[in-house]
Amino acid sequence: MALKFISIPPETRKPPQGLIVMMHGWGANAEDLTSLAPMLRLPEYQFVFPQAPFPHPQAPVGRAWYALETPEYEGLTETQQQVKEWLESLEASTGVPLSRTILGGFSQGGAMALDVGRYYPLAGLIVLSGYLHFSPEPLDQDHPLPPVLMVHGRQDPVVPVEAAQQARDVFQHLGADVQYQEFNMGHEIRPEVLGLIRSFVMDTIPKLTECP
Repeated sequence: MALKFISIPPETRKPPQGLIVMMHGWGANAEDLTSLAPMLRLPEYQFVFPQAPFPHPQAPVGRAWYALETPEYEGLTETQQQVKEWLESLEASTGVPLSRTILGGFSQGGAMALDVGRYYPLAGLIVLSGYLHFSPEPLDQDHPLPPVLMVHGRQDPVVPVEAAQQARDVFQHLGADVQYQEFNMGHEIRPEVLGLIRSFVMDTIPKLTECP
């Protein structure tokens, strides 16, 4: 079953300079992060917001990438495969290659971005209040890990800041270029985070588009 998603084309009405994919958190849905698109002031980029495949156990309109309430993360393997297949199909539908695509997410969506994004030659990964749910083993692949922007709140009551620090350390150990920033905030996306995201996008994708 293909993932449902919301797509917001470039404000310029021209072919997108790049693709920014953002995955929502546990209990939210595809609409949750759409307000970021105009706030990031990236009019030349296309935004895509996929929706998690599973219903949330408590939130009537909420979705889940996998069962966070179960220790075995039921549904994770199925979702990993769905997201991979969906990512691989994006170039055909948008005209934007993976090398000009940034995969990101908030909380559980950030964990999924780290999990799935490490397998692909993406332009970058953006992880907001995220964490790891895989073993930190080196990957046997012919491309380096994408650069990563990680942002976390020091007062996050949902995902402790130590989880972000662990993710940072693991990806640095695996050879990724990690930009890591902590803020005095909780489990949220503050306005000051938007500037970091915008700079990361502009610093990452334009370098690739300059290549012949």
